Amino acid sequence: MDIFTSSQRDELKIFALGGLYEVGKNMYCFEYKDELIIVDAGILFPDDDLFGIDYIIPNFDYLKENESKIKGLFITHGHEDHIGGIPYLLKQVRIPKIYANGLAVELIKKKLEDTGTKIHIYEMDELESIKTKYFNVSLLRIMHSIPDAFGIVIGTPYGDIVETGDFKFDFTPIGKDANYQKLCSLGQKGVLLLMSDSTNSKVKELSTSEKVVAENIKDLFREVKGRVIIATFASNVNRINQIVESSIKEGRKVCVVGRSMEHIIQIGREGGYINAGDEHFISDKELGHYPPDQITVICTGTQGEPMAALTRIANGMHKQIKIEKDDTIVFSSSAIPGNSTGIDEVINQLCRQNANVVVQSTFNDVHASGHATSYEQKILLKLLRPKYFMPMHGEYYMLKTHAKSAVDCGVNPKNIFVLQNGNILSITNLGARVLSKKINAKDVLIDGTDIGGINAEIIEERRVLSQRGMVSIVAFLNQEGKVSLRPTVISKGFLFAKDNEQIFRGIENYVIEFFNENKFTSKEKAEEALSDSVFEYISKETKHKPLIYTSVKKVEWAK
Repeated sequence: MDIFTSSQRDELKIFALGGLYEVGKNMYCFEYKDELIIVDAGILFPDDDLFGIDYIIPNFDYLKENESKIKGLFITHGHEDHIGGIPYLLKQVRIPKIYANGLAVELIKKKLEDTGTKIHIYEMDELESIKTKYFNVSLLRIMHSIPDAFGIVIGTPYGDIVETGDFKFDFTPIGKDANYQKLCSLGQKGVLLLMSDSTNSKVKELSTSEKVVAENIKDLFREVKGRVIIATFASNVNRINQIVESSIKEGRKVCVVGRSMEHIIQIGREGGYINAGDEHFISDKELGHYPPDQITVICTGTQGEPMAALTRIANGMHKQIKIEKDDTIVFSSSAIPGNSTGIDEVINQLCRQNANVVVQSTFNDVHASGHATSYEQKILLKLLRPKYFMPMHGEYYMLKTHAKSAVDCGVNPKNIFVLQNGNILSITNLGARVLSKKINAKDVLIDGTDIGGINAEIIEERRVLSQRGMVSIVAFLNQEGKVSLRPTVISKGFLFAKDNEQIFRGIENYVIEFFNENKFTSKEKAEEALSDSVFEYISKETKHKPLIYTSVKKVEWAK
């Protein structure tokens, strides 16, 4: 269904299905008349209050309704918050082609192989442009924490839009440099709209260069005498290459632990991003064959994830790797907001086992963020001098802070748009405005194989279960409606049965008396009445208010 009126058909419309008021789930759309292009299709990892949810993806309803307009999906880089939603998108929407470059192509291919999805992925050269009837799309090489990261330049009937993707300025990078010449050329030509990464808008100083991090990692390997166990983001291929090269230089064998880490190193080696032969790698089963000072372990688990390799090592749950006294554990990462508690717990567990733990600090730079600070955001604003500005990829306070930086850099405040997912920014030769109509951009929750079937009511029920627990009661009735077998009472998250036998015996007796005193004409009425009555009894006796689930079993109900 086309939600726009006939008077709006010549408007260029820009909207996000993810990435605004949040860090993740990036998906931005550009529509003009009968053409629509998409930039990125990411996932968002859930907060702790979304119990049991694996991922959050954008809502694709509008794209399903307008799939005949879609000309392609353009990818900025290979992080999960930019490509993780692609398999879910392709299940629901017909996309004619995916355009990506370098490492992102390989990561998308592997992701689609795992899900059995087939689509043409076009490896787009950064010097070429893809032309449709109304759009002209090209890549702008930028710096980020993963190789082959690009901004997307979108030529439109009203001027050029620059969508930065995730970016930073690193003037002494590891790997290819940003295309500063194209940045300057775009600024001289004139940019209609800049959509820019806001993640680090609260950070003032220039971010640490990857070259500085590389030198510090080399120094660390020279100084450490025992094993080095180093955790980093699996997607940070340049950092992994630094670790591998430093290990080889110091005569260490590299053991890779964690499926995602193994996967990315395989792709990195095949693509030439990690330069090391098979002779430099060993399995975790071979660790005992080498002295500690000849071993480096690279693993996942920088965010304290319960099932990640480093967490299992810290908990003593890893089959092959146990913490030893002289181990040095390095966190080559920064904490994602909301993960500090889990990270602190892993660090505490490692310290209790007398490991030497190295984390990021101003005195020990073993990590550099991949996102531009406020200072770098202002450099970009000055280079491109956009007419309109739309901060993206960030929580609300990040977007607002970035918007203030744009004002400081000379952008007219009336031309700055801090939007939510689903808002529509409309641009014509007469100006820009936010339409009153919105597109459905409500989160879609992924729970195992279930897509979108988990609603707010289920999440609330899970929250209550986590706080109050549950008591399940099965009552067996005879033909007269009396209890024929002793009731079964099962507790989860309420009280431990072995330590509270008297309470559970009291619940059983209460159920027996309840059916001695009451008679029902249907199973449903019996279960509802029993649930209410038992809840009152348990609340009175224990001062707890668990969820109550009842099941009444009887051969035949009287009419």
